[in-house]
Amino acid sequence: MTFSYSCSKSRSTIPLGSDPKDNFRDDGSVFRPVVPSGSLAAAPSNDILQSAHSIMMTRFRRNLPVHAAIALSSVAAACRTTAPKPAPTPAPATPPAAVVPAYLQPLPSLATHHIVPQPVSVVAGTGAPFALSAATQIIVPAGNADVQRIAELLATVMRPSTAFANPITQSDAAAPAGSIAFRLGGPASLGKEGYQLSISADSVQILAAAPAGLYRATQTLRQLLPSGIESQISFGRRAQWTVPAGQITDRPRFEYRGAMLDVARHFFTPNEVKEFIDVLALYKMNMLHLHLADDQGWRIQIDSWPKLTTVGSVSEVGAGPGGFYSKAEYADLVRYAQDRYITIVPEIDMPGHTNAAIAAYPQLGCSAKTPGIFGGTQSAGVYTGTQVGWSVFCPDSEVVYRFVDDVVKELAAMTPGPYIHLGGDEVHVLQLPQYVKFVERVQDIVYNNGKTYMGWEEVGRARLRPTTVVQQWKSDSVPPAVSQGARAVMSPSNKAYIDMKYVPGTELGLTWAAIIELRPSYEWEPTTYMKGVREDQILGVEGALWSETVRNIGSALYMSLPRLPALAEVGWTAPAQKNWEGFRERIAAHAPRWRFLGFNYYPSPQVNWDGNANAAKANTNPVF
Repeated sequence: MTFSYSCSKSRSTIPLGSDPKDNFRDDGSVFRPVVPSGSLAAAPSNDILQSAHSIMMTRFRRNLPVHAAIALSSVAAACRTTAPKPAPTPAPATPPAAVVPAYLQPLPSLATHHIVPQPVSVVAGTGAPFALSAATQIIVPAGNADVQRIAELLATVMRPSTAFANPITQSDAAAPAGSIAFRLGGPASLGKEGYQLSISADSVQILAAAPAGLYRATQTLRQLLPSGIESQISFGRRAQWTVPAGQITDRPRFEYRGAMLDVARHFFTPNEVKEFIDVLALYKMNMLHLHLADDQGWRIQIDSWPKLTTVGSVSEVGAGPGGFYSKAEYADLVRYAQDRYITIVPEIDMPGHTNAAIAAYPQLGCSAKTPGIFGGTQSAGVYTGTQVGWSVFCPDSEVVYRFVDDVVKELAAMTPGPYIHLGGDEVHVLQLPQYVKFVERVQDIVYNNGKTYMGWEEVGRARLRPTTVVQQWKSDSVPPAVSQGARAVMSPSNKAYIDMKYVPGTELGLTWAAIIELRPSYEWEPTTYMKGVREDQILGVEGALWSETVRNIGSALYMSLPRLPALAEVGWTAPAQKNWEGFRERIAAHAPRWRFLGFNYYPSPQVNWDGNANAAKANTNPVF
């Protein structure tokens, strides 16, 4: 059947297409057929046209460029005044090979791995890789709830992107072909967090001496898979989820590897804290230090002193609304961290940095005058500025020590980990004898409540118990502390304070300690950083994220990535196996993984991100 329609100077007739899309213009409107005079054919009914229009539009929107080309060529042919020359019949084209995006490309060999932190030993195999498939089972020991939970967390990562069920089977028998098998009973030399990962075409075998080691191994396996494994959308047949053959043996250098998140100066919601925990877990860090109280806010429910939250929690830097964690929310955070073999270390800073508590209970305070803010003044009570050293608990008040005992008792009951951190830094109001008296009293309170006392390095001026832990940040008080038997966590402010600016123009951060690009945060050695402190006196390493300028998790991750993985490698990997060029190459491959996970990051120009020297420009407008 034919129909005619009007061009600008002529009337042309073209076939009525058998495909509905051929009867519509490129803008989706209907070509209305004009029935030739004397024709027996009737114009299609409006219902038919509308039905065809609906069908066509669905298909039209799926492939707009193709439909536009069809429409344009039809109009050009219909309005042409001379017959075109017949075009030669083209030879059948060879379809182009499908391009696999970088985030779905498997590693060709373990020799080219991008694991952070760098493992102790990586031996590449020569056999075929292990292929994750719909038939892959995860095998765990019978009756072991801890290993079952570890397997579930691994499966939770893999299932969305692969669309594989990956069922978890409890069995002590030999693992079937094509499976991922978790096994305990590894050599004692692996310690609590070490593991052996053996990969062949037949299976992936994970061996550890303790469940924590199995969990750390899953983070290595995760990093060996293409970064697209982190996607929440299935890639279907586009992806080949393979892991190259070989063996990895690994264990940490230091037992304490952590990060501090200051939730006092700016409050972070429980879900934001969990996202921060996810970053720590990915890089095998095992301690989350929560700075729960400072001048600007008190962030944890204490039933015996209720005004701490009704009065002390309702502020933050810049006069925001603040907030606090209920005991139920804190318990949920503890469980979330425990499932990832991360210990929460709660800190209530004292005797300084205590204005939020004093605002709630003025009888606790012997502070200096509240500092002015931005050229103005602020009355006693809630403080929203950033100056330090002016607030202090009264060192001679028994009410203060009753308060400390009540707080520590409730905090210890909520916290299964061994440490209670009671600050002790930047006390500018007290005399040294007053400060020493206070530290020694609260140290005893912590031990009387069954926990290990931890404080910033200034507490080394007091008499310390040999199991006490001091946190180094400026170095002048650490040697006296370790000489008493205390051990140090290294957090040098010019290397590990990740709230410092990367470069002078960084939108966030401070500069009082240093300007810290990625390389300085990686290239330092804890055992030689400070004279008078031996390796056996160092418990570990911690990065500190203070939040004067950091308001939310987007800001926190921007300041943490990539510096936190660098610090993770400082704490995990022996010096002989560390080198900047190797780390720089490995961390570059983590950017696609962060993007799938929704992690904000700083694209340091010191790294060739995604193999593109200009890739640093891709994240120059971060979300804060």
